[in-house]
Amino acid sequence: MNARTAPPPAPATAAPAAAGPRRRHRHRTALSAAGFLLPFGALFTATMLAPIGYAIWQSFYQVHRQGLFGGAQTTRFAGLDNFSQALRDSDFTASLGRVALLGVVQVPVMLGLALLLALLLDSRSARLRKTFRMTFFLPYALPGAIAAVMWSFLLVKDLSPFTGPLAAIGVHTDFLSAGWLPVSIGNMITWGWTGYNMLIIYSALQALPAEVVEAAALDNCTGWRLAWHVKIPMVRPALVLTTVFSIIGTAQLYTEPSVLAAARIPGASSRFSPIMNTTLTASQANPNLAAAESVLLALITLVLSFGVLKFTQRRMADA
Repeated sequence: MNARTAPPPAPATAAPAAAGPRRRHRHRTALSAAGFLLPFGALFTATMLAPIGYAIWQSFYQVHRQGLFGGAQTTRFAGLDNFSQALRDSDFTASLGRVALLGVVQVPVMLGLALLLALLLDSRSARLRKTFRMTFFLPYALPGAIAAVMWSFLLVKDLSPFTGPLAAIGVHTDFLSAGWLPVSIGNMITWGWTGYNMLIIYSALQALPAEVVEAAALDNCTGWRLAWHVKIPMVRPALVLTTVFSIIGTAQLYTEPSVLAAARIPGASSRFSPIMNTTLTASQANPNLAAAESVLLALITLVLSFGVLKFTQRRMADA
């Protein structure tokens, strides 16, 4: 009768001995990652987190002065008084309304043009793709201040090359008048940022699986039908990304109206946009109110961006 013998038990120290090198390896990996991230983290904290925290802290305080000519100053906790004062400021609320109206019209137009240009570049019949891609992207490479100065000359009534052709068909318009100024600023933004958004959408189109496009072509889905039913739905994440970027960029509008205001263009107020209004408030020795306006603008931008993101994600999930 053959007796079946059990294998000898493993040494009790084998598992801890193997776990020790793995733990030391993970520790070294964590230290290496921390070493690489530390310079970025320090720079990000010093240039982003610290100023944001300081602005939030300043928005809850007010400076009280005794006397009219250089009296003693005391800083007191004001709670939400600065925020309520900012919301009662007609200049600040008017600047929010102007930028919101500009964004409602300009952002869809800009993204529609960017999508159209990206689809044209991605079509099979497109020629000289690299040349046109660089041409569409070139306005973004031009500094915003220089572009604003260039467009301010192109839109001046007596110098504009558009004045003659429009007058020939009976349209007499001053594009830098108070009524047309938002349209002119929207044109500058669209001209400068359409190529940037086009490049993002075009990159998403280039990443589409080739077999999906070929299968749609076999089903006789070509041309604009292919773009509408296949390409646009598949690049929807890129469209959402460009929409969020455009909302944030519109809220940060500063360069174009500030250049026009510095050029003494009629209707170009020094408080045209919220950031211009906040900068002027800070320069008038009221940094606490300016900090509250900055925090309010950041919160509004955050709510709008996050709302658009969640809304589109829900629509994409339902689809």
